[in-house]
Formats: sequence, C-alpha cells, structure tokens
Amino acid sequence: MNRQEIIDLLDGHHPKWGQAVALSLNALILLSAIAIAIETVQGIPLWLDKSLIAVEIFILAVFVIEYILRVTCNAHPVRYIFSFWGIVDLLSCLPAIALLQPKWQVVRTLRLIRLVRLLKLFRSSIALDRLSAALSLVKGELIIFGILSGLMLYVSAVGIYLFEHTAQPEAFSSIPESLWWAVASFTTVGYGDLYPITMGGRIFTSIVLFIGLGIVAVPSAIITAALLETQTTIRLPNKTKKPNTSSNKGE
Repeated sequence: MNRQEIIDLLDGHHPKWGQAVALSLNALILLSAIAIAIETVQGIPLWLDKSLIAVEIFILAVFVIEYILRVTCNAHPVRYIFSFWGIVDLLSCLPAIALLQPKWQVVRTLRLIRLVRLLKLFRSSIALDRLSAALSLVKGELIIFGILSGLMLYVSAVGIYLFEHTAQPEAFSSIPESLWWAVASFTTVGYGDLYPITMGGRIFTSIVLFIGLGIVAVPSAIITAALLETQTTIRLPNKTKKPNTSSNKGE
C-alpha cells in the first residue's frame, strides 16, 4: 500500500476498506465523547475509572498513529500540519501529554481539548463540502449582511437607551449594557432580564422584534439558495452526459 492509498484509507475514500476505517474512527470519537461525560459523574466505581483511563489511552494511541501516518504519507506534510484539519488532528493528540505527566496540574486542562475530536466527524462529510462551497458562493452577501446586522444592533441599543434610561437607570445604565437587550431581542430569544416599561420603549421593541425576525430569516434563505445552486451544479454534468452517450450510440 503506497502513501496515497494510506491517506485515502484514513479519509474514508479507499474503495475496499475506506468506509470501515471511517466508521471505526467515528466510533472512537463518539466513545471519547461518552467517556468525557462519564468522567464528570461523582463517585463512579474504581473499575469504571480505570476502564475509562484504558479507553482514553487506546483512543489516544489510535489518533497519534493516525496523525503520524498523515504527516509522513502526505505529499505536502508542512502544508497539512498548518492546515485546519492538521491542527484539529494535532489537538486531538495533545491530551497524551496529560497522561505522560499526570502530576502537572496545568497540563490536565489539555484533557478538555478532547472535545476537538468531535470536529473529526466532519472530515469525510460530503455535505460539509457542499456547505463550504455554498458559503464561499455567498461570502460577500453574508459579510454585507453581517455589517448591516451589527449596525442595527448598535442603533437598537442606542434607541432603547434613550427610551428606557430615565425610567430604568440601573437596567439600561449605558449603551454597552443595552447591547445585551438588543442581542436578545434581535435573536427573538427575549430572556426577560431586560424589558421596556415605557410606551415608547415598547413600541420601539416591537419594531426591533419584527426586524429581528428578518435578520434571522435572511441568512438562512441566502445559504439555502446557495446550497440548492451548489447541488444543481454538481448534478448537471451527470445529466448532460446521458443524452450525449445515447446520441453516439445511435450514430
């Protein structure tokens, strides 16, 4: 097995064993997530605690071997190391330091980095590739919409401050404090810790809530349209090939 076949095997693209290896790695990632949750339970039996340590050592060994194979078998190892997935793979292996030096209290915090392994579930996801392509298509629109949303948040914070500061000087003490109300209102969450009591403030809040509904809906519509366009461009070549082959056979 050459180096490219090993990379294809780890990425799940190998024609024979790729799917099995991808499912096995995903199962280990989910097992690691379950182990992290169980470790927080108080008063777990000693045998279970030792079993969790053994499972963690095994998972770490697998991911360390995977990282070494990816570095040594990659055609551009330096590019891989500093890539997004290269950094994710490295962070998945860093908690091994906590096992090598268990007396280092600071190093034990590296165990929290095990949560990064959950990102590895998306490595071989075709749907994630389509989503990335769709986001790249509408990147400009999303940036402009993000800027407009930020401006609307600031204007809303200023508006509610002008309406409510006199009536509620402690709740709306400043414009930065009012930004929390603007975020909660724009996202239509409305925690209830800050709310207007004046007539002008309530009318202004009603307007902000309607605008917030649009702010939540517009990015979803933009991304959905881009996803449909990406799906169409991917399927179109397959559809155009069929009439060409049939016409050639007729000739």
